[in-house]
Amino acid sequence: MIKEVLKKEEHFLKQIRHALHIHPETAYEERWTSDFIAEKLEHFGIEVHRGFAKTGVIGILKNRTSKRSVALRAELDALDICEKNEIPYRSKNRCKMHACGHDGHMAMLLGAAKYLSETKNFDGTVYFIFQPAEENEGGAKRMIQEGLFDRFEIDAIYGMHNWPALEAGKIAISEGAVMAAYDNFEIEIEAKGSHAAHPEHGVDPIVVSAHIVTALQNIVSRYVDPLKSAVLSITQIHSGSTWNVIPDVATLRGTVRTFKEDIQDTIEDKMNSICSSVANGFGAKAKLNYKRLYPATVNNDIKTALRAAKESVGDTNIVTDYPPSMGSEDFAFFLQKKRGCYVKLGTKKEGELFMLHSPYYDFNDEVLLTGVTYWIKLVEFELKTHSH
Repeated sequence: MIKEVLKKEEHFLKQIRHALHIHPETAYEERWTSDFIAEKLEHFGIEVHRGFAKTGVIGILKNRTSKRSVALRAELDALDICEKNEIPYRSKNRCKMHACGHDGHMAMLLGAAKYLSETKNFDGTVYFIFQPAEENEGGAKRMIQEGLFDRFEIDAIYGMHNWPALEAGKIAISEGAVMAAYDNFEIEIEAKGSHAAHPEHGVDPIVVSAHIVTALQNIVSRYVDPLKSAVLSITQIHSGSTWNVIPDVATLRGTVRTFKEDIQDTIEDKMNSICSSVANGFGAKAKLNYKRLYPATVNNDIKTALRAAKESVGDTNIVTDYPPSMGSEDFAFFLQKKRGCYVKLGTKKEGELFMLHSPYYDFNDEVLLTGVTYWIKLVEFELKTHSH
């Protein structure tokens, strides 16, 4: 029944998704996007609150008398990527792109909001959370800090992300950690500059950097339990300005991904000792600035989500043993405060595999109805009516 009704909305959903794709905006700059979402929600007759984490939009839909409530979340932000797709709805904002499929997430949540506002087959309150700044800036944390859960009595919260490596229409759902913690670091190396023809008069920070990079690779292979997961990647090296000068400083930057706090502790501790020891051995100094940005995303209640997924795509399209991703999600902050679940919706296209954050990635419109159906079923199960 739901799918038959939604089939009539498919063109509408694609129009929304393409409009959002044309106008990508990055963290805390999602003004056009925020206005677009708010206008659509108001048109559906949904109460709208704005201003959380600067550009966040919250739609509130109440029905009947129950005090129960559920929140569904989609992300507003795009990425600083120059789109390479030649499509009619290509990004019009220079080197900004919805390369993570957040345009699809918003379209699906708007589709669910429209349907639920018309049918109201639930008893309680639904919060449609359109969150800014998921990419790197932690908009979820900021929304919480600004009183999201203090102002609104939310019992449970759910998230969904498109997944291009998973067959289209399948839903991956599992207990426990599904996305890794996200840490960043910067290593400042202070050495002694000199003429490149006379290195004996200085201390070369580039050589020190090379030894530190090599040494850091031993942390995961030698100090982390092989049966547990961790990634340590150096992603930037900055030093020097010309050919014949040995510089006096170098900067290394990178990221660490883990699932357990004790492994985070181990890695940070070993990085500190290795950086200082290696630098000292060369007569230089190294300072590590280590930041823990997002915790691991840990599902703490999958029962309703699993039931909704089965009703939406059938038992054979549920994947319960899909491996956790070393990517990260600030939805983790929500799950630290409330019960809920984060699922992956398969969006794989036949004959191509452009992963998230690729300049060629484009959300698969064929799964829009699947995502909308999942959201609707989730609300109806979470806030089921008791009439006979």
